[in-house]
Amino acid sequence: MIFDSRFRRNLDLTLIVITYVIAFFGVLVLWSATRGESSHFERKQIVGIFLGTIAMIGMAKLDYHHLARFAKNIYLFNLILLLIVRFKGHDTNGSTRWIKIASFQFQPSEFAKLAAIITLATFIVQRQETIREFKTVGLSLLYIAVPAFLILKQPDLGTALVVFAIWFGMLFMAGAQLKHLTAFFAMGAVIFCVGWQLGAVNDYQKNRLLAFWDSTADPKGAGYHVKQARIAIGSGGVWGKGLAQSTQVRGGYIPEKQSDFVFTTVGEEFGFVGSIGLLAFYGGLLYRAVAIAASAEEDHFGQLLASGVICMLGFHIIENVGMNVGILPVAGVPLPMISAGNSNMIVTLASIGLLLSVLRHRHQLLFRG
Repeated sequence: MIFDSRFRRNLDLTLIVITYVIAFFGVLVLWSATRGESSHFERKQIVGIFLGTIAMIGMAKLDYHHLARFAKNIYLFNLILLLIVRFKGHDTNGSTRWIKIASFQFQPSEFAKLAAIITLATFIVQRQETIREFKTVGLSLLYIAVPAFLILKQPDLGTALVVFAIWFGMLFMAGAQLKHLTAFFAMGAVIFCVGWQLGAVNDYQKNRLLAFWDSTADPKGAGYHVKQARIAIGSGGVWGKGLAQSTQVRGGYIPEKQSDFVFTTVGEEFGFVGSIGLLAFYGGLLYRAVAIAASAEEDHFGQLLASGVICMLGFHIIENVGMNVGILPVAGVPLPMISAGNSNMIVTLASIGLLLSVLRHRHQLLFRG
């Protein structure tokens, strides 16, 4: 049975409730932001929640130790999907990020984040005795850099940054020396600067970064978008203008209001109180995830998997909210379970399922002991 009594006993109901409160609040926000348009993002989001729930249940019921046995296959499958996107992918708005089959399309770079968590956790566990060595840290970076490079070429800077954030966080949690991680971070910054000078960085990515330092650098693009987002959030005041009462968002001043800048709708319509409320729910979700990671201290693989999910979700939340309020550069990172996108929703809920799998196994170990 799908929901046998043993399965139900080992669930974190608080985590599940928080997850679905955020997800269905996201449906409400999308309906409000795009009301009257033909896109029907809120309907698609409900489909994403349904499919994601199936993925979450499947992942939660799975003994996550089996994932380690298939880590190499997952890694290769991930690379194959990213290569298909590279050469046969579906182009939308100048980016080739989707594989389209008939009317169905999905974004492999979203799956790549979950694949990175699973494969990197396996990589680290197999080399735990040498994790404090510079060579091992370098090999782990090279291991994760291959899919990250393919993602960057789509181009999708945001997801590539998420993958590197997962790498940094998981290596740190595994016990890698901070000086080694910092050294590779500095090397990456130098390589990025050289790539900038050689023209390897796309113009739109350059404009986004330049606009972060100087909003006048791209007055009709990223600089304008961030300025309008801040105006919208500020105009919401303490309590907001009310559901479906936004003027900036509904007036067409906010680009990608259903994805990158969806937090702007929250700020304008629900105000400071609503924004803080949403962040509090995210804080509760991350707190439960940290508690699960801590409870798996005797199972290093499980703890690393949970840590990877924490890094992924945490980076998404901080970067998306940060770019909406103008304290971080625009990188195209969606807000988990709020931004439109079935691929992201499915992967996010599957990641929650992975946390539940770690928790279930921890309970089983305690029972057996």
